[in-house]
This record gives sequence, C-alpha cells and structure tokens, in this order.
Amino acid sequence: MDDQKRFHSVRLNKELCKGCTNCLMHCPTEAIRVRKGRAHILDERCIDCGECIRICDYHAKVAAIDTMADIKRFKYKIALPAPTLYGQFRNVQDVGVILAALRRLGFDEVFEVARGADVVARAIAEKMREPMLPRPMISSACPAVVRLIQVRFPDLIPNIVDIRQPMEVAAQIARAEFCKAHDCASEDVGIFFITPCPAKMTAIHSPLGQEKSAVDGAISMLEIYGQLRPMISKIQKEEKLEATSTSYGIGWATSSGETKSIFQENALNVDGIQNVIRVLEEIENNKLNDLAFFEGNACTGGCVGGPLAFENNYVAKNTIRKLVSTYKAQNPATPQQSVPVSMINKYPMRLDVPLEENMAMSLDGNIARAMEKLNRMNEIIDTLPGYDCGSCGSPTCRAFAEDIVLGYANEMECIHKLRDKLQSMAEQMVEVAQIRR
Repeated sequence: MDDQKRFHSVRLNKELCKGCTNCLMHCPTEAIRVRKGRAHILDERCIDCGECIRICDYHAKVAAIDTMADIKRFKYKIALPAPTLYGQFRNVQDVGVILAALRRLGFDEVFEVARGADVVARAIAEKMREPMLPRPMISSACPAVVRLIQVRFPDLIPNIVDIRQPMEVAAQIARAEFCKAHDCASEDVGIFFITPCPAKMTAIHSPLGQEKSAVDGAISMLEIYGQLRPMISKIQKEEKLEATSTSYGIGWATSSGETKSIFQENALNVDGIQNVIRVLEEIENNKLNDLAFFEGNACTGGCVGGPLAFENNYVAKNTIRKLVSTYKAQNPATPQQSVPVSMINKYPMRLDVPLEENMAMSLDGNIARAMEKLNRMNEIIDTLPGYDCGSCGSPTCRAFAEDIVLGYANEMECIHKLRDKLQSMAEQMVEVAQIRR
C-alpha cells in the first residue's frame, strides 16, 4: 500500500491542541510540526508509535480504535487478547478468569495471542537455523519498530525477520479452528485484537508484509478494562477457560519475552523508542554484527508500556513476571516442545509482501534535485543558531532547514533570526534618523 494513503490510528484533536511543542520534541521520526498555533501530523512520516499520545498533557493526540459496538457487524465474534491484558489485573492469578470475562462481554470465542506467540517463537527458532542470515536479525513483532526502520533505517530492512506477528498468526489459527468446529463461513467471523498499542490498529488496516490482515479490528485495553474489571470478580470456577499457551507466550508482554521464547542467548533486547533508535544506529554502522538477534520494543517495558494500556507499565510488568513464574511451575514446556513443526507448516508464517523503504525523509525522488536541495539545506543550517528549541514549529534546526527547502516554512519563522533582523532594522532606523538631523 502506498504510504501516502496509509491508515493512521494516531490522530490529532485540533480543539484540544494548545500548540505547545511537547509532542514535537518527542516524535522519533520528526512527524509533527506546529503551525498557526496547532500541531500537524505528517502522515507520511508517522509510525503510529503513540509517543505523542503518551506525552500530550492536553490529550489532543488520540487513537482511532474500534469499540465493542463494532463487533456486532459479525455473526460470530472472536477476541484475541494480547498477553499484556493479563498484566492489567494485579490480583488475578489465573488467566482463565480473564478469558472467561471476555466471553461474557459478548464474544463467542477467545483465542490467546500468547498461543500465537508460541507458534511464532517456534517459527523464528527454525528461521534462525538458516545459513547466511544478516546479523543481527531484527524482530518483526513491534510494528512501530518495523515502520521506524522503513523510515529512518531502510538499509536494515533485509535484517527484519520475515515472520508474521503473533497477532496475525493467532487470528489465522482462531478463524480456521472456529469455522471447522462450528461449520460456518469465514466471512461470518469477526476477529478483534485487544490492544495496548495504536500501531497494531494501523497494522490491521495497513498490513506490514501482508496483502491483507487476518484481523478485522482492534479494541483498546483502556476501553475494555472498565467493562472487564467488575465481571472478573463474578466469574465462577466452572466458567473459567483453560489457558492454552505456554508461560513463554505470556512473557511476550514484556521486553525480552520474545528473546527468551526463542532461546537465543546471543541477543539484545531494548525497550523505549529512543533507546531502540540508538541501537539501530549502532547496527547500521556495523558495530553490533556479532549479535544474532535484536528484539526492539517501542514502548518502555515492552507491550505492557503501550499508550492504550490501563495499568502502570512497571506494575503490569511485575504482574506478568509473577504469572510467567506460576505457569512455568505448572507447565515448564517451551514453545519448541509444545508447538509441532506441522503447525508452522500448516499456516502461512512468512511475510508475503516485501517490506519497502518509506521515502518520507528523502528531499526529492530525483537524485540531482535532492543533492541541490541538500546543499541549500546545509547553507541554511549554517545560518541558524542550532538551539533546536522548536519555537519555529519544527523539532530541530535541521528539520526547519528541510522545511524551508521543501517550501513548508520560511526563515523568518525562526524567532532568533527574526530578532536579529528586527535589531538590525532598528539600528538602521537610528542611523537614518541621526543622518537626517
């Protein structure tokens, strides 16, 4: 899909925006500008990481997500709870209670994304055995990180593991098993991911490495938490659903969960988008090619830190840790032991559409014109103060110079240059007045 037409979950509520530069200074792809007292999101650069949602004090950045009313479009409804959902309830020690509460909400079936993570872990473990792989291989699980690479680190696209996200694999299995068990048509089944992350909603509407997503929609954990909380305490013992994933699948909710599940010791896991950027820069400069695998999570702590999660990310991470410990004691099986090879051969595991560079940061499609603009940009940068204050409405002086070259801004929007210009004009006026005396 053309990036220019790509769906975005992250949106701006102009009525609430105060024109501050908080989001401007925190966007990892410089996708935000402030013009005429309001923020503007550059669609072609936005990776839907949700940093602006997290950082906005005025709640002017929002995520376009499905609601529970949307599941009524389908005759049959399946919930796909991300393992992060389990970390939202501090005192729940049995995942089956949460699964049963989801069914009470109106879903006909509940399928754990943690189980999809187990299958993906087995597929990645098999992938890592292939010879002559780029080093390090980079996880494809976080769509915000994949889009970040497309925008800022296109040379690393070949390093991305060509295995589908657990959400997608879980949806395929859930649909196939439900349709077989209930003898119903695939189009009658709606599959909804319970998400802590706006990037997942974007990945459903604008799939990464796939023609079409197997998921029909995404519902925010912020919305569903309030509905689940009172139900959980009412779930009877006989209502509880049995969890089918391993403890390793549940562990994908936190940073390093994926690495642990594929049993890759020669690996590095990093969380927080700015930390991920720093490591990707090291990889791009060939400083980490002794690593076999890199797991990057855009959110602090992993998916538990998603901007659409309810619980404090550190509390949620601790809850997940305790759940993993409990389930591992009950069933120590690894994904490699619990997922047969036939499973990863039965369903499409590999990406079937090449990941391509997002040209949003290029100055021009024509190399000669791009070089001319780059030279002009560097000339402008030399005249700017280099404060990166954001008062011009661009995140950095370099970004401001780029905006000038592309025709989106003019030099006098820099308050420091404007001040110098006004001071120079004032001095000239004084000189003229003195001469006329």
